[in-house]
Amino acid sequence: MWSNISAAPFLLTGFPGLEILHPWISLGFLIIYVFILLGNGTLLFLIREDHTLHEPMYYFLAILAATDLGVTLTTMPTVLGVLWLDHREISQGACYFQAYLIHSLSIVESGVLLVMAYDRFIAIRNPLRYTSILTNAKVVKLGLGVVVRGFTLIMPIIITLSGFPYCRSHVLSHTFCLHQDVFKLACADTTFNRLYPIALVSLTGFLDSMLILISYILILKTVMGIASGKEQAKALNTCVSHISSALVFYVTVIGLTLIHRFGKYVPQVAHVIMSYVYFLFSPFVNPITYSVKTKQIQNAINRFFSFHRI
Repeated sequence: MWSNISAAPFLLTGFPGLEILHPWISLGFLIIYVFILLGNGTLLFLIREDHTLHEPMYYFLAILAATDLGVTLTTMPTVLGVLWLDHREISQGACYFQAYLIHSLSIVESGVLLVMAYDRFIAIRNPLRYTSILTNAKVVKLGLGVVVRGFTLIMPIIITLSGFPYCRSHVLSHTFCLHQDVFKLACADTTFNRLYPIALVSLTGFLDSMLILISYILILKTVMGIASGKEQAKALNTCVSHISSALVFYVTVIGLTLIHRFGKYVPQVAHVIMSYVYFLFSPFVNPITYSVKTKQIQNAINRFFSFHRI
């Protein structure tokens, strides 16, 4: 059918050796996706509708929720298509675009976690100047900066990816397209595509995580200077949700990176499971963490249901 094999579509792969269980596995994924959509959608709705949440901290949380929704909506069609309908083919253009969105949104999420740490740093170090420092205009600039950074930095490797010839197998190892999965199939010199992501991870994920760590060291130093133990606990409690989100994100990033770099002898199914943990765990856990640990969001939920009972 394809006279030029280089132009043939890629083939996505589910769980190797578990194909007979794909319909049941897809049901589990569908439930998880519904929870993610409802959880993050609810956060966005509350932040938009409840005026008490119109503060920088919650604006950044809204960007985080939107990013998680973006990752979910990007991967969901192909994941359910492969597992539920056994539809494995994906055109090369669609594959490149999906990879672009997945990797861009991952960088955006790292950046959002960084600006959220900056928000907590300002709130605890300079509480009296918090609103004058983090004005709405500043929040918009930080948000746009994070989004532009994510969607710009990933472009070079996607552009080169789309220019490669693919004369070998077109079978990918996941139910969605990842840059590191696609470029291995190229019949060309892929040195740039091997080295650029290493530099990119160092300049984004590693640098962001180090700046977050430094922020919390300074926050802890400030909190320890507060005389009242009750006030110390109150100040730290405002950071618990963000710390949890940052840990979940960066631990799964490190796990996925290690298994791709050094998991040559690890079964393929372990690679697949780790990729799902990375893309699903954070969007699934974040709404729960913020709903349970953030009193203002709990109050907003209570107000919403009280209003609708009247």
